[in-house]
Amino acid sequence: MNGIIGVLYREMRVLKSRIYRNILASSVSPLLFLLAFGYGIGRNSTVGQTGYIDFLIPGLIAMTSMNQSYGISSDINISRFYFKTFDEYLLAPVGRWEIITGEVIYGIIKGLIPVIIILIYGYIAGMRHIPSLVMIPALLMHLIIFSLMGIAVALKVKNHGDQFAVNAFVITPMIFLSGTFYPVEKMPLVVKYLAHIFPMTYTTTLIRGSVIGTEASYMLNFGISALIAGFLFWLCLYIVKEMEP
Repeated sequence: MNGIIGVLYREMRVLKSRIYRNILASSVSPLLFLLAFGYGIGRNSTVGQTGYIDFLIPGLIAMTSMNQSYGISSDINISRFYFKTFDEYLLAPVGRWEIITGEVIYGIIKGLIPVIIILIYGYIAGMRHIPSLVMIPALLMHLIIFSLMGIAVALKVKNHGDQFAVNAFVITPMIFLSGTFYPVEKMPLVVKYLAHIFPMTYTTTLIRGSVIGTEASYMLNFGISALIAGFLFWLCLYIVKEMEP
């Protein structure tokens, strides 16, 4: 456990020095999407029996928390390329799983920052639903998956250009095709199949179901998400083992 505590302590010190920027980033982006989509397009629209604002808020929670948890990839890259911090982790007498777990917990903490902010936006905008307790495991699964994805990407890319390419060709399409702003069921057939490749489709469904009570196969979506998380954890372990000096 010392490895987990050590990694988490270092990352939390970094987060503390940037906390105001993180809060600002978590506040501005979802507000702009809420104004553009919620008011500009869907103020009086509905998705089935649900008002569009109520449909949109869980999607914004999924999107913004994903950006924050996956964003640890940039933090890891900076410490890895410029400060060689990750090399020091590898030289330390700690388990590789402890390094990954410490980074994942850091990603979860970062990802939780925007949740309350967006819920406040939602109630100001007129959202009528109150999240259920199911939101807690749904959010945790969501943040674990994208923290692990951020770690895997950070350790495989060779430079910042490679990271930008992953963001442009994987992360951005996933944000818009995973039911964040529009129901996956309303998309063209090809896009619908593509959406189910992305883990965010399943975690967004879980989060939305926990907030607005939509009919969702919780066990199926949670099971698929757990399998994805397990695979990503194994992948991170494999990548770290490859990096060992």
